[in-house]
Amino acid sequence: MTDAAELEIEVIKVLLVDDHRILREGLRALLSEQAGLVVVGDARDGEEAVALVADLHPDVVVMDMVMPRMSGLEATALIRKLYPDVRVLILSMYDDDEYVQRVIQAGASGYLLKGVAADDLVRAIHEVHRGSSFLQPTIAAKLIEDYVRRVRGERPAVTEPPRHEVPGEDEEPLTLREREVLTLIASGSTNQRIADQLELSRKTVESHRTNIMKKLEAHDVTELVRYAIRTGLIPVD
Repeated sequence: MTDAAELEIEVIKVLLVDDHRILREGLRALLSEQAGLVVVGDARDGEEAVALVADLHPDVVVMDMVMPRMSGLEATALIRKLYPDVRVLILSMYDDDEYVQRVIQAGASGYLLKGVAADDLVRAIHEVHRGSSFLQPTIAAKLIEDYVRRVRGERPAVTEPPRHEVPGEDEEPLTLREREVLTLIASGSTNQRIADQLELSRKTVESHRTNIMKKLEAHDVTELVRYAIRTGLIPVD
């Protein structure tokens, strides 16, 4: 007779995020064969991933880094800020130590390189779901090397991975006051709290909020938070 405990297999809900459909389909097929793992959905970019996290409530997000509209770095920071119980596992082709550090600081629980063995990917998903961290050995080795260089006073050159550029995204469209208001909005403050803190009327704050959304072409608070993270107005760690 089968022990009842053996039948109670904890199911980990996984969301796949990558802008290459073939890779998403391959990962879905691979993970669907694993007991205890279920792929609840997939997204083609970070923006879609954030929306699906809200709808599907995955336990672990397996995330690529270089994607259109919203990068893996931005999406990781936003997901961890809005949904702190969701774990993010990065699956990328980039192994630059500075970039890995930025992603970990943004809240990722693990980092693997594409081409990793299937068993290691499955093990990483289980590890981060349990609350542990998981770094591919080659990534961990590079971080240790970077630490040693820093201790010696050396500073390695930073190699930024390519990304999908948005025309004019480096231009600052907001005034200083609007940046102050945006920072407080992205931090979760209400209009009244912002008005009290900045000694403004609530109507003035609402006017600033409207102007900010128009200038950034934002449709909701999620997009405002994304902009605040990308421009450094709020911390990602």
